[in-house]
Amino acid sequence: QVQLVESGGGLVQAGDSLRLSCAASGRTFNRGTMGWFRQAPGKERELVATSWSGDRSYYADSVKGRFTISRDNAKNTVYLQMNSLKPEDTAVYYCAARSIGQGIFTSTSYYDYWGQGTQVTVSS
Repeated sequence: QVQLVESGGGLVQAGDSLRLSCAASGRTFNRGTMGWFRQAPGKERELVATSWSGDRSYYADSVKGRFTISRDNAKNTVYLQMNSLKPEDTAVYYCAARSIGQGIFTSTSYYDYWGQGTQVTVSS
């Protein structure tokens, strides 16, 4: 059984940093696509960042230059380093993974596995 477990969310002030972690179990995703999505109240779930093939990554325009996605294949874990946080970054953040394939997949429908989500709240 594949499980993705996120951690690292919390309440911070604007300008602060947070690092989210997503530990996978049940299978490895070494070169496959994994990503971070977020969902704010009343809004659709949106892609924040995704990585594949070891060193390829894609970011939403809203987080480009502030967020960094990284992987530790030895730990089967993906991270999201979030710097210069803004109130509009407030959302539940979800880790996601595809069962096969590599590349940019922006829609939630392309992802087969999901974590339970972790709340990030940024106060002004």
